[in-house]
Amino acid sequence: MTANRRFRRVVRIGPVQVATYYDGRGREKHTAACTAPRCGFATDDDSRAAAELAARTHRCAIR
Repeated sequence: MTANRRFRRVVRIGPVQVATYYDGRGREKHTAACTAPRCGFATDDDSRAAAELAARTHRCAIR
């Protein structure tokens, strides 16, 4: 079964997108994911500040 997530408050910080969504149990979660090819960076956090910090400090290893 796939998760049908509806992302809101999507912002882009460099190549990383930060968004807010509700998980399967109704809790608010925040995610940061890099959109660069072959990067693979993604994180789920409980606070928006933590997700934005991860996005701001992320450096792609593949260039």
